[in-house]
Amino acid sequence: MEQKGSNAETKRLNKIKIAKYIYQHGEASKQEIASELNLSMPTVLQRVKELLQEGVIREAGEYESTGGRKAKALSIVAEVRYAAGLDITGNHVSFVLLDAGGKVCGKKRVRCAFEDNERYYQNLGEMLDLFLEKCQVDRGRLLGVGISIPGIVDEEQRRMPQSHVLKVENYGLDKISRHIPWRTWFRNDANSAAYAELRGSSRDTVYLSLSNTVGGAIYMNGRIYKGTHFRGAEFGHMILVPGGKRCYCGREGCMDTYCAAGVLARWAGDDLDAFFKGLLEENPVYQTVWREYLNFLAIAITNLRMAFDCDVVLGGYVGGYMDRHLGALEDKLSEYRIFDSNENYVRTGRYKHEAAAIGAGIRFIEEYFDGIL
Repeated sequence: MEQKGSNAETKRLNKIKIAKYIYQHGEASKQEIASELNLSMPTVLQRVKELLQEGVIREAGEYESTGGRKAKALSIVAEVRYAAGLDITGNHVSFVLLDAGGKVCGKKRVRCAFEDNERYYQNLGEMLDLFLEKCQVDRGRLLGVGISIPGIVDEEQRRMPQSHVLKVENYGLDKISRHIPWRTWFRNDANSAAYAELRGSSRDTVYLSLSNTVGGAIYMNGRIYKGTHFRGAEFGHMILVPGGKRCYCGREGCMDTYCAAGVLARWAGDDLDAFFKGLLEENPVYQTVWREYLNFLAIAITNLRMAFDCDVVLGGYVGGYMDRHLGALEDKLSEYRIFDSNENYVRTGRYKHEAAAIGAGIRFIEEYFDGIL
């Protein structure tokens, strides 16, 4: 509770709590805020009044009432600030624009092969500028640009010790942002996607990213676990089949060689959507490939469950198609279970596309609320 005689900092922190509560829930009433944050109603009324006057929140309508006066619904003023997110892969760049409510209000994916040269970096800045122009966003309201990248990322030093995907080592990340005239920060792609999916959750969760490469993240105690050398959750390079298929990392039998999206897409001309359409049409070759894929995926998920004893979220390109195939995956998982006979611990992510770009950009929105005066 806000005590009599509280200092300005306590008032500011309560204001931040209220704004972030509304942000996290989309809409909220003053009564809900007081109850959930354990604040007195006079405190809530005063801080809400200030947030309304500053243009951070607005009255968005009224809640249905069973009697008496209807409660006003409060929401974030979406257009008060924006953030951009980029996801760089070996062959594409994805752009998203997020409003202050954390909603995606623009997105675009461009085929653009990564090159460690000035032409690529300049082109990246130009593509971002064109994307923002198309979104018709007020550039003065843009908080910053979060950049997701496939590799081991040292966020504080802004360096990437290694990226097998981009074929660079000891790479200075400021090269990428040299033509981007806003604040930037960098995060590993799987960690970015996991943060987009799991932020705000109280449940420890393993995120398994099934894209052109297999990656992952460990969400523990409300944070992404990075590991001692920033290599935490490199699931794609766990050995699944000793002496198996050769991985791009040079070893044999890595999970990546059995569970990456390309394992499926190459049967349909490198078109993952075509593969899943053919699978639904009962293409016999695709069905055989899919059964083998599910078997290896089930082994990988079972190993993660045994190691971490928590939920597993499937993301990445393949994860976006998994909703209608979870039943078949559950059947395969049941063959490997020792525990969890009646518990479904695997689910798909809410973002079917561009989760990594969203997770990279959302940091600036959250920083905005933390900086409210």
